[in-house]
Amino acid sequence: QVQLVESGGGLVQAGSSLRLSCADSGRTFSSYTMGWFRQAPGKDREFVAAITWGGGNTYYADSVKGRFTISRDNGKNTVYLQMNILKPEDTAVYYCAKAARIFTPASRAQDFGSWGQGTQVTVSS
Repeated sequence: QVQLVESGGGLVQAGSSLRLSCADSGRTFSSYTMGWFRQAPGKDREFVAAITWGGGNTYYADSVKGRFTISRDNGKNTVYLQMNILKPEDTAVYYCAKAARIFTPASRAQDFGSWGQGTQVTVSS
């Protein structure tokens, strides 16, 4: 059974940085695209970033491009989201997700089969 556990959220001021981590308890982490999504109050869940199984390809939402960086450490079964120059509009619950199929790029929510419980990121102005 896959279990994804996020950490690293918190309350920060605009312009600050945070790094989110997501640890996967599964045995086949290195075979799957991993992604980050976020959901702000009253809004739909939206794609933030994704990284393919070997880390060779990354994808970003336009709203975070140039500020956020997704990376992974397959030896630690962990994916990271480095968030710089945070803005109040980045405030949301951030979710880690694991693609539903091995060796398949993914960026749509329906392409991911496992989700973490989420971690709150709040950016004050």
